[in-house]
Amino acid sequence: MTDVTREAMEYDVVIVGAGPAGLSAAIRLKQLDPDCAVVLLEKGSEVGAHILSGAVLDPCGLDALIPDWKAKGAPLNTPVTQDNFYMLGEGGKVRVPNFPMPPLMNNHGNYIVSMANVCRWMAEQAEELGVEIFPGMSCSELVYDENGGVKGVVAGEFGKNPDGTEGPNYEPGMELHGKYVFLSEGVRGSLAKEVIAKYDLSKGKEPQKFGLGMKEIWEIDPAKHRLGTVTHTMGWPLGKNAGGGSFIYHLENNQVYVGFVVHLNYKNPHLFPYMEFQRFKHHPMVADLLKGGKRVAYGARAISEGGFQSMPKMVAPGVALLGCSVGMVNVPRIKGNHNAMLSGKAAAEAAHAALAAGRASDELSDYETEVRGGAIGKDLKKVRNVKPLWSKFGLLTSLGLGGFDMWTNTIGFSLLGTLGHGKTDADATEPADKHKPIEYPKPDGKLSFDRLTNVAFSFTNHEESQPAHLHLKDASVPIGVNLPKYDEPAQRYCPAGVYEVVREEGKDPRFVINFQNCVHCKTCDIKDPSQNINWVTPQGGDGPNYPNM
Repeated sequence: MTDVTREAMEYDVVIVGAGPAGLSAAIRLKQLDPDCAVVLLEKGSEVGAHILSGAVLDPCGLDALIPDWKAKGAPLNTPVTQDNFYMLGEGGKVRVPNFPMPPLMNNHGNYIVSMANVCRWMAEQAEELGVEIFPGMSCSELVYDENGGVKGVVAGEFGKNPDGTEGPNYEPGMELHGKYVFLSEGVRGSLAKEVIAKYDLSKGKEPQKFGLGMKEIWEIDPAKHRLGTVTHTMGWPLGKNAGGGSFIYHLENNQVYVGFVVHLNYKNPHLFPYMEFQRFKHHPMVADLLKGGKRVAYGARAISEGGFQSMPKMVAPGVALLGCSVGMVNVPRIKGNHNAMLSGKAAAEAAHAALAAGRASDELSDYETEVRGGAIGKDLKKVRNVKPLWSKFGLLTSLGLGGFDMWTNTIGFSLLGTLGHGKTDADATEPADKHKPIEYPKPDGKLSFDRLTNVAFSFTNHEESQPAHLHLKDASVPIGVNLPKYDEPAQRYCPAGVYEVVREEGKDPRFVINFQNCVHCKTCDIKDPSQNINWVTPQGGDGPNYPNM
């Protein structure tokens, strides 16, 4: 805590983050007790502004939360009609048949959605129930009670100078106190990261693993549009350089989501994930689909991939972690929104029971029990070995072994037990001199684009007079350590061109942080091999403003 004097407001439950987990928690709390005082704080300029997910949504979470969602007009308008899976080579493709895949991989009954729009709709449901939602309100720090438990957050601090001092229009924000605080910030949230470290919640767990997901929305030739079609690919262009793959989803209005995921445990620091994505669009199958179309939006976000064995303890005194703050993505299904919703519902039910019993500021152990032993745990346990198998044995071997393990888990057992992940993604990075540089073709401006051009299509904005939200623990490390040892991979792993090594004749190299470009993906906080970059929350309303993502 600082010595700034702030006003305080009291609530029963304070929720940070208006994604599917936070919104589900807010809705469920008010369903159970209309008099429960619930506040939901969102750092984006509006609910949905920071939601990057061209998703195929399993509606089981929504079914459990709002069973009559269809009658209430939820924006689930495009049922999946066709499921395709391809292995790509540089110039061709092989379709993998659907019949040998485990039943959990079937997308029948799922919907292609804009999760931003789903969240906007969920916010309307929450407000109708009496939830107070404050967008544009970043939560800059946690508030602790005298016993060391979490009792609230600081929200709405504005007007600091670039050096962190109070500017002429400084607003200290407010403290919002709750009997319980829910953190649903998404992947690698700054407050959740603090809580995990403070209470050692990852003790005894495998390290969390991550991927970088990048996505563009395209409007394509209506003759090529196939409403409801879902396509996933693996193989080219990543090959043996990294794990990952793509998705192409056909939604309404002749639009397609074109996405690419790169697992962040890659070894070669010369790898350029963004350019792998741009190169992918030149594959004949993809290029033919996009030819004559236009890109209308771009964004990027880290994805939690560690699964069941990487989930930290989810509760500490006064606080609970929800959704991707824990890491609940089913990696082979590329789905986590349903589990985020179920986690919000479970946390709300545990808090409601605690409040009804007169409790406050303790550990909501019933929430943790439900997540690990209930629907979420069962979903993630079946696929827990897919990611470590891929990391250890590569794509082709892991497809066979992983598929076999998912089949056996479907009927209740695994011959492999539970495999570990080993290194963090940062530790997986190897010195540059152990790998060859990778040459990437220059973007053509039609199918592929440079980073700065694409960032403009994320509608990102940061007030330039505020402090940079990307902090270096040691300013000498990028040039003194990362550049000679790893060829400073921040130049490449950032999908928004935030980090530059500037070389000028007669001068030493300089490390430049263009924080205004940041799309809040958190990759730098995850992948920096020296773990020298700390992503903190910028002032409210800043960052991307995804229009339909």
